[in-house]
Amino acid sequence: MRVLVVGSGGREHALCWALAASPLLDALFCAPGNAGIAEQAACVGIAADDIPGLVAFARAERIGLVVVGPEGPLVAGLVDALQAEGIKAFGPTAAAARLEGSKGFTKDLAARAGIPTAAYGRFADAAAARAYVAAHGAPIVVKADGLAAGKGVTVAATVAEANAAIDAALGGRFGAAGASLVIEAVLAGEEASFFALVDGRHALPLATAQDHKRACDGDQGANTGGMGAYSPAPSVTPALAGQVMDRIIEPTVAAMAAAGTPFKGILYAGLMIGADGPKLLEYNVRFGDPECQVLMPRLMSDLLPALIATCDGELKRFSLRWYDDPALCVVMAARGYPDAYQKGSEIRGLAALGGIPGVTVFHAGTAREGERLIATGGRVLGVTATAPTLAEARLRAYRAVDCIDWPGGFCRRDIGARALA
Repeated sequence: MRVLVVGSGGREHALCWALAASPLLDALFCAPGNAGIAEQAACVGIAADDIPGLVAFARAERIGLVVVGPEGPLVAGLVDALQAEGIKAFGPTAAAARLEGSKGFTKDLAARAGIPTAAYGRFADAAAARAYVAAHGAPIVVKADGLAAGKGVTVAATVAEANAAIDAALGGRFGAAGASLVIEAVLAGEEASFFALVDGRHALPLATAQDHKRACDGDQGANTGGMGAYSPAPSVTPALAGQVMDRIIEPTVAAMAAAGTPFKGILYAGLMIGADGPKLLEYNVRFGDPECQVLMPRLMSDLLPALIATCDGELKRFSLRWYDDPALCVVMAARGYPDAYQKGSEIRGLAALGGIPGVTVFHAGTAREGERLIATGGRVLGVTATAPTLAEARLRAYRAVDCIDWPGGFCRRDIGARALA
């Protein structure tokens, strides 16, 4: 099969890395890709949001499956456009992608379906939003309704901080994504990520993972797209996973099908695990980044048939096998991220990592300038290690990080520490 992966991040590198091992693969392309992806796939200079360009390329190259990595093209209707041309695509339609594209849509669906989640309100008017905050007090969570690259959430410790977040979002900080807000109660407990393949009717849970959103050690600093991850997540026991499927995932799949917008693709639930069980924080409609970078090295089964079965509605008779060894990923980002950061600094030392067992480096914001590897984005590398124990995987990952010569980058030094504690 000829496969096209859409995207240019660490998630897409991990997907290409896994797909390249499939005996069913005839050719692998990635649009637009990055310097690391180029080692597994033919990179094509088409932007991930260029829907006409991607459809034309898939048609011209006789692509049998398009795997859409980032959320933006999904919300914009890339899968719809591909399907209209008879091209198989892994990912939800635009109507189903509203589960990520609109936090308010998801909260309303959860309320209708009886899915446990935080109490909330929806607002497009600043005065009404401030009145809601005044009535409920702080701490409280203010979220931009639309896609804000993981940066549209403020956990406000005070009413003043909440009001500032309201004014910033409705004042244009996140563009159209902040034109309306969801304001919700703070949930107590342990956060976890839960992933399931969904074929429109059936859901197949994947291995568990946990990411680290804050920029700095000790979960301090600004929210980011993710500074590291590990798998499995000790907090998600088999019994808890069963509760998540029964109370959250399967009711969502049923509600979307009943509404005439069946969901196909990967459903990624952000959860809060509290004393009264799991509650839904929000949904993403694509593989997590950097969670994908720890799931793919643990996947024993061939990824390609799983994606095809998802597209074809055949998950009911499908299963996946996973390696027992844990995986841990440390994200190296450009200094200044998630705010203003410098591009163009050189990264050296990756060739020295071959001597560290179980280490794979997934590229995100990288490019080649001749023989030089250049940082071109905020999150740049995902240094991932597997080992018989999480502690050993962590040691291997940080050993690899310390071998990389990149003065323009930084990372958290406490990825996985909470799980080990």
